[in-house]
Amino acid sequence: MSYPIELMRHSLAHVMAAAVKKLHPDVKFAGGPAIENGFYYDFDTEYRFSEDDFAAIEREMRELIKSNGRFEQRIVDLDEAKKIFANQPYKMEWLNEYGAAGEKLSIYTFRDFTDLCRGPHVESSKDLPRDGFKIRTVAGAYWKGDSKNKMLQRIYVDAFASKEELDAFLKMQEEAAKRDNRKLGKEMDLFHFEPEYAPGAVFWHDKGFKVYRRLIEYIRHRQEMAGYLEISTPSVMDRCLWEKSGHWAKYGAHNYSGTTQDGKVFCVKPMSCPGGMLVFGQGIKSYKDLPLYLAEFGKVNRYEAAGSLAGLMRVREFTQDDAHIFCTEDQLEDEVVKILRFIKDIYGKFGFEKITMKLATRPLSEFRIGTDEVWDKAEGALKHALDANGIEYEIAENDAAFYGPKIDNYLRDSMGRVWQCGTVQLDMNLPERFDLSYIGEDGEKHRPIMLHRAMLGSIERFMGILLESTGGNLPLWLSPEPVVVVPVSEKYREYADSVVADLRAMGVYSRADLRDEKVNYKVRELSLIKTPIIAVVGEKEQNDKTVTLRRLGVEKQEVVSLADFVKDMADAVKMPA
Repeated sequence: MSYPIELMRHSLAHVMAAAVKKLHPDVKFAGGPAIENGFYYDFDTEYRFSEDDFAAIEREMRELIKSNGRFEQRIVDLDEAKKIFANQPYKMEWLNEYGAAGEKLSIYTFRDFTDLCRGPHVESSKDLPRDGFKIRTVAGAYWKGDSKNKMLQRIYVDAFASKEELDAFLKMQEEAAKRDNRKLGKEMDLFHFEPEYAPGAVFWHDKGFKVYRRLIEYIRHRQEMAGYLEISTPSVMDRCLWEKSGHWAKYGAHNYSGTTQDGKVFCVKPMSCPGGMLVFGQGIKSYKDLPLYLAEFGKVNRYEAAGSLAGLMRVREFTQDDAHIFCTEDQLEDEVVKILRFIKDIYGKFGFEKITMKLATRPLSEFRIGTDEVWDKAEGALKHALDANGIEYEIAENDAAFYGPKIDNYLRDSMGRVWQCGTVQLDMNLPERFDLSYIGEDGEKHRPIMLHRAMLGSIERFMGILLESTGGNLPLWLSPEPVVVVPVSEKYREYADSVVADLRAMGVYSRADLRDEKVNYKVRELSLIKTPIIAVVGEKEQNDKTVTLRRLGVEKQEVVSLADFVKDMADAVKMPA
């Protein structure tokens, strides 16, 4: 029988837990879900797992799979569940916290391992691949993700339906390691990190900051042409603002805050939404002013656990291309569709054509704000906008923001990896909390609907995705150094400088490589740092007013007139329309 891969991964997580229990009988179990490309399981034991243990665990898993053990479900009440898990403190904590008297609970047993689990699972381990999994790594993970709790050991496993699929994935991972944004950042002299002084914050070098600025310039230009107004709000604001919005209750532990001499608690901005609402609240707004588009490139700071930081992909300080659209209920559908099309067009300009959308519904979190009636209305409005316009989407259950449902955009890079970037979030709750209003045609006050929107999302993260997807071979309009001119000797330095001057006069950033090195050495070095075009000049080029071009990734050289080259480059480095 064929099973969905997520179900197989879920079952393999139980197999691994059984294998670990056999090898380390004293282990305490937390939990382990299926995730993209595999699964993980969290363990508590005095024994410290390392790479040296991976082969033994994998071997034991294969033996268990070969035994054709069955996954047997039982439905028990809370009292019986507590007896079964009396020696498993993490299961007991879950039962004490969430279990209700008289509630029926599902447990699954595989060989000697029993777990609290809704299921489903495969029928027998014979339905699982023996060679389709490989332990990737072991890492620390706090129980319930809270740094106040004990640090557990999390074993990550890559898992697929066959060895062939696993091998293809591992090969892709090898390629991904070569393209890691941290590696490219160092090789291309774009940025670096200082974990000791500013963990999770980027130190931009000149070249990297050029790319960063260019990304912002492009989004800024596109927004201005689309009628957005750009604002800027303070980086530090009173804690009471975040309490009013609900962000403090939800994310307070992740905020940077401090108390001033007058006893007030101020927060470094973790998101831009409240500031945008305060700007909207200035002055009287009419229905004729709506929709109103307020955009902000807000630099925000959020505390992330040290173990989760990962180059540009996961940082503590980053810039978001935020926007907040205030509209009427009648305008809502058009605005949602307009944003989604805007985001899709932006991604296409960067070469990302495959976009998946997911409608995220209300979270189960205790921090969710708003009534079920408001959530029903908001979710229904987004669903209708998607359905009425023939936009394909998936449902992401319970994955919405705490204030409203959202449509997340996932792009697929050149290696087939999927990334969540842009989003549009429908918010009927925060305008209520901030008492925002506009004057309608009837002369009465009405509550606007607010749409939170990000296109690239985090500029840092999008830049990391783009670097890895292109392998550092950025499009000319984004390249920090589209052209480097290399004279074959000191005698042609003046001509090289004149080529650079002509290019710069046409808005093309260029420089001359005047190092006292041989031409081949310079060309090799410039190619390694992903210079798109190297223009070599010598006696012949000087006399003929030409340049000899070496394009990155192209073996054949070409000789072109300087005038044509400058004109072509001026067009090539223009931002997409």
